[in-house]
Amino acid sequence: MVNFEQITPPEDGQPITIEGDELKVPDRPIIPFIRGDGIGSDIWPAAKVVLDAAVQKAYGGRRSIAWMKIYAGDEAVKEYGPGQFLPADTLKAIETFIVAIKGPLTTPVGGGYRSLNVTLRQVLNLYACVRPVRWFKGVPSPVVHPERMNIIIFRENTEDVYAGIEWQQGTAEASEVIEFINQKMGKNIRTDSGVGIKPISITGSKQLVRKAIKHAIAEGRKSVTLMHKGNIMKFTEGAFKDWGYELALEEFRDRVITEAELWDETRAEDGVTPITKPGAFAELRGGRPTGDPGDRIVIKDRIADSMFQQILTRADEYEVVCTLNLNGDYISDAAAAQVGGLGMAPGANIGDFVGLFEATHGTAPKYAGQDKVNPGSLVLSGVMMLNYLGWREAGKLVEDGIGRTIEAKTVTYDLHRLMEGATKVSCSGYAEAIVKNMD
Repeated sequence: MVNFEQITPPEDGQPITIEGDELKVPDRPIIPFIRGDGIGSDIWPAAKVVLDAAVQKAYGGRRSIAWMKIYAGDEAVKEYGPGQFLPADTLKAIETFIVAIKGPLTTPVGGGYRSLNVTLRQVLNLYACVRPVRWFKGVPSPVVHPERMNIIIFRENTEDVYAGIEWQQGTAEASEVIEFINQKMGKNIRTDSGVGIKPISITGSKQLVRKAIKHAIAEGRKSVTLMHKGNIMKFTEGAFKDWGYELALEEFRDRVITEAELWDETRAEDGVTPITKPGAFAELRGGRPTGDPGDRIVIKDRIADSMFQQILTRADEYEVVCTLNLNGDYISDAAAAQVGGLGMAPGANIGDFVGLFEATHGTAPKYAGQDKVNPGSLVLSGVMMLNYLGWREAGKLVEDGIGRTIEAKTVTYDLHRLMEGATKVSCSGYAEAIVKNMD
């Protein structure tokens, strides 16, 4: 067993291991958790109550979770000392036990970390930020048909402007970079500018698209959309799109079809000469062009700004959306706004195997300790975690419990103020209601 400085793994739990390309999950896995700052003190206990109850109900005591507390943010400073916002113990525990869950974290003021969330993603190479967005019946929505929203967003987590490569205006470093670009590269950056770098790699792009397509295959999703701004940023966002198509056709040729190929099939059916390169699609088309993807996953792409219209007006045409870091940040929040806001939006940061599941909202310190806020984001992130473990029966119980609780109009203040005739309950009261409605 790995030695830690100030934390002790529970003796009655067992670690998750990796066998081949799969997780091997014991009946009592050790799951590290970070309570979180601010409202983390409210929503984590509520989420734990729900998750433990679901596992108990689903498996009758045969399975359970051995929770292991680890530290980040303000709690870590209290436990480990000044400046220790992200102790080595925490990183080691997540790597060792593979699956973990966390509440929201405050970004430290005064240097050291740009963001604890970003640092965790980059240090642990959790390159995919995965955010499902769906509507629960009865949740107030600003759109006419929120039920059409059921997408899962795969957001690249380690590159783009979030890489943090930038120089402040007026510094010697910024002047040197500007001078180099202007003189050596023939560009014309104003000398009073701050400068940032936007790295997009083949490695980062392809590993994200690979994970998105594998998810689409596993979950029976019908399309994967590459969202980008490649019409302007041709060698970064445009390259992401191109590398995404390359990966799809190189590694999943027998399972996918591009949207362009579908158009070609339709043209062929209409007696118009298809424009597909000779032989590029002959093995799948089989001489019977129909324009119908059948059981193949359609790979398509959309310009980023257009996607913001699409998820409002044609949300049901999109199932898996795969995009870069900044785009993904924007689109996931915009999509969540259609189905109840960030309080109903789960998320996870996932690498090749390690998964860190998290509430997607902030710490809301003014509400901390009031037992008031909606724990839905963290609870639903727990559902993602249970599904990741392969404990889908427990995850389904939680989703059903949430759905019935909302339909009964038993909700926390954020939804109560938008729902006529609703009953307002506390954060802990909402968790109790979910547990009761699992039956």
